[in-house]
Amino acid sequence: MKLRVGFVAMSVNLKNATPSSTMTVTNFNKIIDREAGLRKLTNIAAKNLQNTLRILRHAHAHDIHLYRFTSKLIPMLGHELTEGWNFWSKLGPEFEEVGKFVRDTGMRVSFHPDHYTILNSKSDEVVANSILDMERHVKMFELMGLDERAKLVMHVGGSFKDKADSLQRFEENWASVPDHVKRRVTLENDDKTYTALETLELCERLGIPMVLDIHHHRCNPGDEELRDLVPRVFATWEPTGLVPKIHVSSPKSEEDPRHHADYIDIQDLVPFLDLVHEIDNQDFDIMVEAKQKDDSAFRLAADLAQVEGMKKIDGGTFEYK
Repeated sequence: MKLRVGFVAMSVNLKNATPSSTMTVTNFNKIIDREAGLRKLTNIAAKNLQNTLRILRHAHAHDIHLYRFTSKLIPMLGHELTEGWNFWSKLGPEFEEVGKFVRDTGMRVSFHPDHYTILNSKSDEVVANSILDMERHVKMFELMGLDERAKLVMHVGGSFKDKADSLQRFEENWASVPDHVKRRVTLENDDKTYTALETLELCERLGIPMVLDIHHHRCNPGDEELRDLVPRVFATWEPTGLVPKIHVSSPKSEEDPRHHADYIDIQDLVPFLDLVHEIDNQDFDIMVEAKQKDDSAFRLAADLAQVEGMKKIDGGTFEYK
């Protein structure tokens, strides 16, 4: 059973390497010449992409093969104030350079659109804007030259006081999502609303791969046991040619269990490894969602190397026997 470890967006080890520098709407409006403001936004985005490449190189140097891009690569992308400005043509070389590195190294990458992308909203306007946001994320993948193995990770959305109705609305709105976007989407269970089973059943109906978040499942378990869910969750990945991916995090405290700690407590992961080894022995990838970003992935890798029965293949890849 082979495991790989990855991290989200930022590096706490690299200096001056944020991939999500931005500009507030207030500051943009202070710039009298709109085109000058748009050029400044483009320059910020170019720097974000250059820093993303630095982080990818840093990850690869440490044998990290999974990475999630920040959704804030292009400041104010999709805002009405930037309407008509073609970021895509102006940032083509930067996107291509990032994509070339991803392709050359075989890294597995993803985006996680922000919380305002809600496909099951009751508002037609919110749904339309959500689909546009998904299309913009896919456009960034396309500019990088990345095929459909590069995925979007999304939540089902809100309950709107009626989960059954909201799940049905997701299915109805899913029909409006362009096919080239649908093929990029994965769904994950959340820590408050949609359980692993509810998310899984939606994924099975619509043919969407499911990312299992084991911390969210602890916070919002429903009545189901992971033992019964894992084979079905992992089966949703079979058509993609990718191994399944999970999210792992540790609670900040007993008093604040939903929020993420700085690092991963290895004991929050080992029981899941044992479970998968027992029932499935399936390879899978582990996205670390912890406050210390790359450092938390490095520490988890070091902790995994000490687990009995674990064979280290490289700095971020292991075989669990």
